[in-house]
Amino acid sequence: MKAAVLVFPGSNREGDMARALRQATGHEPAMVWHSQTELPAGTDLVVLPGGFSYGDYLRCGAIAGRAAIMDAVRAHAARGGLTLGVCNGFQILCEGGLLPGVLMRNANLRFVCRMQHLRVERADTAFTRHYRQGQTIEVAIAHGEGNYEADDETIARLEGEGLVAFRYCDALGRVGGEANPNGSRNDIAGIFSERRNVLGLMPHPENLIDPLAGGIDGRGLFESLAAA
Repeated sequence: MKAAVLVFPGSNREGDMARALRQATGHEPAMVWHSQTELPAGTDLVVLPGGFSYGDYLRCGAIAGRAAIMDAVRAHAARGGLTLGVCNGFQILCEGGLLPGVLMRNANLRFVCRMQHLRVERADTAFTRHYRQGQTIEVAIAHGEGNYEADDETIARLEGEGLVAFRYCDALGRVGGEANPNGSRNDIAGIFSERRNVLGLMPHPENLIDPLAGGIDGRGLFESLAAA
């Protein structure tokens, strides 16, 4: 698995993402600056990490979604290449047209930073094979604009085609109410593209890969990718 981690002005999670990928794959990922126009030859996986790209000006991810490197990312995804966006990376994927919908301000208008339970909705994808369908995992969230919104037709398509990857839930896997930290429609925490080769999610699995850091529930995502 040859991975490339994109770096934008204001990114701050590329180091954590690189560590998670290195631990899972045994290989050092390439760090790709936003102004480059090509991905490294042979790239299997492109990762857009969290942070505050371009200071979140205009909208979160709006400027990064139009960065020079994004044409290469779109071409990579169109060929079926694996693409992962976490937190700000999810926002960039939406702004760049690789995923539908938009991430809005949290419903309570506050930045939310806490541990959060998620329910795994699919365990048959390149991103989730090391989980079980319906499994409840606990990872970290840290965002002010994580409220996933889309029109009714898009939501119906995501649900009908099984493109919801993760939902916010409580420790028992129950969705709704206080288990939803930001007001996302249908408790959506992450979604797939139509071909399920692109995944965007707001929570940070890279935070939970080491028992010394509080848990390993995020490790399954990276182990799934390493085995893809």
